[in-house]
Amino acid sequence: MRRRSRELGLGVLAVLITLSGYVLVALAEAPDLPADLWGYLAGLVALLAIAHLGVRRFAPEADPTILPIVALLCGLGFVTISRLDEELSATQPRLAQSQALWAVLGVAAFVATLAFVRRTEMLGRYRYTALLLGVAALLFPLAPGVGREIRGARLWVTIGPLNFQPGEVAKVLLVVFLAAYLVEKRELLSLGSVRVGRVMVPDPKHLGPLLLAWGLSLVIMVMQKDLGSSLLVFSVFGVLLYMATARLWYLIVTFVLGVLGSLLAYQLFAHVQVRVETWLDPWPDAQDTGFQIVQSMFAFGTGGFAGTGLGLGSPQKIPAAATDFVFAAIGEELGLLGAVGVVVAILLLVGTGFRIAVRSRRPFNQLFAAGLASALGIQAFLILGGVTRLIPLTGITLPFVSYGGSSLVVNFVIAALLLRMSHEANTDLVPARERAGVATR
Repeated sequence: MRRRSRELGLGVLAVLITLSGYVLVALAEAPDLPADLWGYLAGLVALLAIAHLGVRRFAPEADPTILPIVALLCGLGFVTISRLDEELSATQPRLAQSQALWAVLGVAAFVATLAFVRRTEMLGRYRYTALLLGVAALLFPLAPGVGREIRGARLWVTIGPLNFQPGEVAKVLLVVFLAAYLVEKRELLSLGSVRVGRVMVPDPKHLGPLLLAWGLSLVIMVMQKDLGSSLLVFSVFGVLLYMATARLWYLIVTFVLGVLGSLLAYQLFAHVQVRVETWLDPWPDAQDTGFQIVQSMFAFGTGGFAGTGLGLGSPQKIPAAATDFVFAAIGEELGLLGAVGVVVAILLLVGTGFRIAVRSRRPFNQLFAAGLASALGIQAFLILGGVTRLIPLTGITLPFVSYGGSSLVVNFVIAALLLRMSHEANTDLVPARERAGVATR
């Protein structure tokens, strides 16, 4: 149980960092400690305890760093959203309360995933069911009456008081399908059976289901006018194909198709054209279409190396600061140090996912863990690159940090699946070590 003890110690450290940030935000507004401090501390401890006990009960041999990193990112995101609430509560609903509720649901989904998914290989048996459900989830926002279009993209579904993005669930389902299918067809896809010039390519009948899933995802994304999710799906598919086959031309083809799809989106959708033009030069229209990215640049510049301090900046001046531009809000009040800390935490989480893939002895787990880690890493890159003006803004969430219920819950499920595969990898290695020990005696 040494792993669980290390996990608990790191988790307590994440809780203390989060609590310190909450107190600093409150002290920036008033000289007294917040009245709800002890209730907030009790809530943090309860969520960590439930998640930790879930791992200890259902995956005792899992990696000890995933849960603390998730707790740190969630805590930092909640502190930032709470800080923004102090300034924006008069003009919009209280986001921190909603985020706290979604965090509770996320932890519940986390424990439920660990409890019910006892062997991740079982998910691979339902590869085509996962494909159909994933495509259905992508189609759901297009349904009349429930689908909603926000900021030019039709990604949301509203049923009564519930508002969520089914595409977040589709992301996991499509990775399940692709990992399972590649385990079955990896040799045929890597060696090829048809010669095209000097290159051996796979038989089209083996590429058919992959191309169907890929094409359907892209068509649906085009119909929803969402370039960010389309790029995410493209990238994850290409990365997994390369990992399964070790053939570089899959990455090249993926890159070419991604560029062509981006050019098509630029020609078809006015909001994509605005984002590209704003990315190239936001200053000519700094008070309108370029206002968001200009304010983000000012925020990073104001933050400098160490930041203005929690509660002492003006991140509320950035539109959508709690969602798309939460990283800019962190960069202003925590500076370069805080921004780098967030990036390092995400890199550690993604790197741990790849380490689980490398250590796994089961082919499906190898590709599934790599696919989930790639999805988290690519999603983080797309939004961080957009906020820092490295690439055009895509408008997706920063995992575990941005405000967003469906994204937070699904990311907790991803963390649970990674922990389950880590537990399986470590338990598979124990008999191998024991056999090696017997053989050397």
